[in-house]
Amino acid sequence: MPPEGIDSLDADSLKRLVLSLLAKIDDLVEQNKALLARIAELEGRAGKPPKTPTNSSLPPSSGQKPNVADAATTKRSRKGRPGAARELCANPDATRDIYAERCACGAKLGAADQVLARAYDHVELPPIKPVTTRINLHRADCRCCGNTIIAEPPADMPPGSPFGPGIVALVTYLHGCQMVSYARLAEMLEGLFSLKISEGAIANMLARAAEPFAECAKTIHETVRNSPVIASDETSARVKGKTHWQWTFVAATAVAHLIAPTRGKIVPTEFLDGARPKVWLSDRLLAQCNHAEAHQFCLAHLIRDAQYAIDAGDTVFAPAFKAFLQRACDIGHRRRDLADATIKAYARTLARELDRLLKLKPTNPEGRHLRDAVFVDASDKLLVFLTRRDVEPTNNASERALKRVAIGRKNWLFAGNDAAAENHARLWSLIATCERHKVDPQRYLTSVLAKLPFTPEHELDQFLPDVWNRDDVESA
Repeated sequence: MPPEGIDSLDADSLKRLVLSLLAKIDDLVEQNKALLARIAELEGRAGKPPKTPTNSSLPPSSGQKPNVADAATTKRSRKGRPGAARELCANPDATRDIYAERCACGAKLGAADQVLARAYDHVELPPIKPVTTRINLHRADCRCCGNTIIAEPPADMPPGSPFGPGIVALVTYLHGCQMVSYARLAEMLEGLFSLKISEGAIANMLARAAEPFAECAKTIHETVRNSPVIASDETSARVKGKTHWQWTFVAATAVAHLIAPTRGKIVPTEFLDGARPKVWLSDRLLAQCNHAEAHQFCLAHLIRDAQYAIDAGDTVFAPAFKAFLQRACDIGHRRRDLADATIKAYARTLARELDRLLKLKPTNPEGRHLRDAVFVDASDKLLVFLTRRDVEPTNNASERALKRVAIGRKNWLFAGNDAAAENHARLWSLIATCERHKVDPQRYLTSVLAKLPFTPEHELDQFLPDVWNRDDVESA
C-alpha cells in the first residue's frame, strides 16, 4: 500500500493492517530462526569427514575406489615363490596309456620296455541333456467284475509338472544361491542343457518347493532358537514394492532367515518365542539388544566408528580405543591355540585398559560422542567373547549370511507378495545351513524335494523332517 493510502484509512482498517503486518513479522522471525539453525548445521557438517565403508557401517559397494597410480618406469621384480599345480585326480574315470612308437632315427619302439615318464589329467564335461521318460498308463477291463482299471503312475514320476526334483533343485539353487534372475535362468537352462522352461514355469517350481522347504526351515528355526549363542543382523528387502527387512539369526549349527515389514525389536522377540539364549551378538542397533543374558557388540563396527572419530580429528580417545579393539580381535582369533588361563589373563588386562581409556577426556566432538556412547552403553558388551569360546568378537558370520541377499537385491525386483518373500527366506535358511556344514546345497535340496534321506559327512540330516529317516533308505 502506498504511503498516501494510509492517510485515508479509518481506525478499524488501520488496526487490521497493523495486526496483519505483525503476524507476517512473526512468521518471518520463525523462518529466520529455522534458516539460522540450518546454516549452523551445514557449517558444522562441513568440517566433518565423509562417511565411507572404512569409517562407518556403509556397505562396500557405496565406496569410491581411488584411481590407480601410473606404473613406475622401472618395474620391480616380484619375489620368487614355489610353484603350485593342480593335483592329479585320485580316482580318474578313465585312463589312457600312450606309448612312444618310433625313435627320431626311425627305429620302432616296443611297449614292453617303456616306463612312465609323465602323467597329467584331462578334464572335460560330457554332453549334458535332459532325460525325458514317457509314461504310458494302460487300462484293462476286469473279466470278473467288468470294472475298468487304469495303471497307477510310478511314485517317483507322478503326473502334473513334467520336471523332476533334480531340475527343480537346480533351478532353486541357481536362483537362490547364485542369484540368477528368472529371465537369465531361462536363457541359461536352454543354452547349457537345451531345456526350454518359461519364467512362469520357474516361478511355479519355486512355489511348489515351498511346502517341503517349510518343514525343514521350521526345524532350522527351532534349532537356532534353542542355541546358547545367537548372532543377528538385518538388511533391507523389497516386497510388493515396499521396503521390508530381511533378518538373519546365526547359530553354531544353523542359520535362520526371515523377512518382516519392520526393523523393530518385535521381530527377534517373536522369533525367540520366549526362549532366552546365553549370549546375543550384534551391532549396536537397539532392536537387537536385551534378548539374552549377555550381549557382545561387534568390535568391527566399533573399529569403523573409532576410525571416523580419528578422521574427524580426535587424537585423545579414538586412536587408543581403535588399537584396543584391534588387539581384542586378534586375541579372539587366536583363542583356539590359547589355554583358558591365558585367555583369563588377557581378559583382565583388556578390562584394565578399557577402564583407563574411559577416563580420558577427548575435546573433539566426535571423540567425545564415541567415548560417551561406549561408557554408557557398551562397556560391559565388549569382552564377553573372552568368557565363552563359542562367542565371536565380530558379527562377520551374520554379515556373510546377508551378503547373498544384498547381491540378489541388485539382480531382481525381489518378491511380489508375502508368500514369495517367505519362500525366499526359507530357501536361504536351507542354503546357509548347508554352507555352515560344508554340504553341497544342490544335492541337499534334491534330497528334500525327492523326499529321500540325506547322508552327509556332517550331521545335517537333523534338519530333515522326522518322517525321512536315513536308516530306512539308501542315501540319495
